[in-house]
Amino acid sequence: MAQDMLLDDEEPSNNKETILQQFCLQAKNATGAALLDVIKQVLDAPNVFVFGELLAEPNVAELKDGPHAKYYNTLNLFAYGTYKQFRAQQQDYIELTPAMQKKLQHLTIVSLAIKSKSIPYAILLNELEIDNVRHLEDIIIEAIYADIIHGKLFQNTRILEVDYAQGRDIPPGYTGKIVETLQAWVNSCDSVSNCIDMQIKYANGEKAKRLYNKERIEQELINLKKVLKSQASDSDESMQVDTHGPGTSGSSSMSQSEVRKKPSKMKNPRSSAVGLKFSK
Repeated sequence: MAQDMLLDDEEPSNNKETILQQFCLQAKNATGAALLDVIKQVLDAPNVFVFGELLAEPNVAELKDGPHAKYYNTLNLFAYGTYKQFRAQQQDYIELTPAMQKKLQHLTIVSLAIKSKSIPYAILLNELEIDNVRHLEDIIIEAIYADIIHGKLFQNTRILEVDYAQGRDIPPGYTGKIVETLQAWVNSCDSVSNCIDMQIKYANGEKAKRLYNKERIEQELINLKKVLKSQASDSDESMQVDTHGPGTSGSSSMSQSEVRKKPSKMKNPRSSAVGLKFSK
């Protein structure tokens, strides 16, 4: 079982799994020196970088407490450990060939790449116990050609940027930590989901308030238009009453009657003077 960090759309080669299955079949039917030889072969094989299935074989697991415990320890180291661990306790492991040491260094790079996408040269030099940058870059390039990591080397900044790293075996008892990590992730997702739900409810509430206010304002505008229309109608009726009302009509009639009454008969001056007598 392997732990992968896929940062691109790359997939590990199925050919590696097929080779490991062949070694597992050999180990299942091997005992004694033949079994030890299978372990050496799998540690030397250039295309095998996971070993959990081989460690799970009963006859391999029996080596743990026997006289050949170093073989089991070495296989366990390649499955879960790093080059620095090997250097710190070399007495617990079998003697590694140059090819085995280089593979363990490649696996160490994989472990670092799983933890971080950007790895400074300083960390790599320390973990691989290398004091030459050119040598370090050669090992990284070899790991890239082995298809266990994909990335770019930035020589100016001395950083390895990882795009993909093949997974390594999961140590026994580590499953519980994985479950805890996944549970913490689930809890975090639930918290985010609850927060989003609260934001949605708040947004919906604000939307409902805005719609209510909009409808209320529109209704008030309608009522105001009705009031203004009603007032305008009353004003028109009042103006009509003032123009054609009784007072005005009576005044007009009186003025006409007065006009009729103005003409009158005037006495002829001559007629009035007829009765006058003059004497000398």
